[in-house]
Amino acid sequence: MKKVIIVDDEKPARSLIKEFLESHKDLVIIEECNNGVDAVKAINTFKPDLVFLDIQMPGFTGFEVLQRLEEMPQIIFSTAYDQYAFKAFEVHAVDYLLKPFKQERFDEAIQKIMTSDSGYLSQIETLVKGLNEQETHLTNILVSVKNKLINIPVNTIIYIKADGNYAKLILEKNSHLTSYGLSKLEQKLNARQFIRVHRSTVININAVQEAYSYPANYELIMTNGDMVKVSRSYLGNIRKLIV
Repeated sequence: MKKVIIVDDEKPARSLIKEFLESHKDLVIIEECNNGVDAVKAINTFKPDLVFLDIQMPGFTGFEVLQRLEEMPQIIFSTAYDQYAFKAFEVHAVDYLLKPFKQERFDEAIQKIMTSDSGYLSQIETLVKGLNEQETHLTNILVSVKNKLINIPVNTIIYIKADGNYAKLILEKNSHLTSYGLSKLEQKLNARQFIRVHRSTVININAVQEAYSYPANYELIMTNGDMVKVSRSYLGNIRKLIV
């Protein structure tokens, strides 16, 4: 039995995949997503065995979704754009479905996934590694709020705090939960601007208004008025800023 998530911004496309899956009783749909941001959250939460993944979607593209996964499931890409299929998938021996596709082609893709070995996953991971190497520091973060996506410029973030397996962006007047864990998000931000001050907190050094020094720690007053404590383990990160 394999757990399946379907990711496509078009409802008819998701419905077609569900219809074609009816003849594959060992594949169980556990979630559907219509954008890349929700896809990252769902895949990292439910850890599916197989994901049907579109490429052009709101929030994150299919490529960007792959870059943000904690664990790599098996992937069947579905796309209406053959240039993406030939460039990204055929070279790496990753199967894809070019829309519109029929049941026979769908079944072929399923058969390939069901009989694939670890070599398939290593090919996917190679693709993701290559994409990550091309990625620069994040300048904007898209977060999901109800049925819409909000664009957050990273320069407007005051600090970031861990919230379970995710990270919460603290802004001047509100906050938003992201699909990243704190450590993952920290890696994607500019280390010259965002530094760790606690195992559960990363700050924007441009948003520090005042700092109070104590024998064992610092207390930082941020521009939104919040106080952030610097733990003993991360005192060196703050002391480097003192001139």
